[in-house]
Amino acid sequence: MSERTGSKRLVVGAHYGLRDWMSQRATAVLMALFTIVLLVQVLMPGPMGYDKWAGIFAPQWMKVLTFIVIVALAWHAWVGVRDIWMDYIKPVWLRLVLQVGTLAWLVGCTGWALHVLWRL
Repeated sequence: MSERTGSKRLVVGAHYGLRDWMSQRATAVLMALFTIVLLVQVLMPGPMGYDKWAGIFAPQWMKVLTFIVIVALAWHAWVGVRDIWMDYIKPVWLRLVLQVGTLAWLVGCTGWALHVLWRL
């Protein structure tokens, strides 16, 4: 009988790889669908100007959809950048600083986008 050769890998960690992979795909699909909806409205006949652009975002359903996409974009960016920090930044203190900075930046951008969307 032959013994199996190879390493026995000990798997440790938070085990969130599949969840992150699925969230990246789901948010990407959502953003792609939003882009198609927006392009369809922009390509409708008529001159493109401020009135048409403001009219696209005037209905409440479009504001809600845009809000959902803004949150999805922030989540998508967070998962991607966090994975980059975890994979390539080895000093824990530097990784923590970069992650906190990334979160602060994304929360700020999301707040600014909501301010623009609803004039809060």
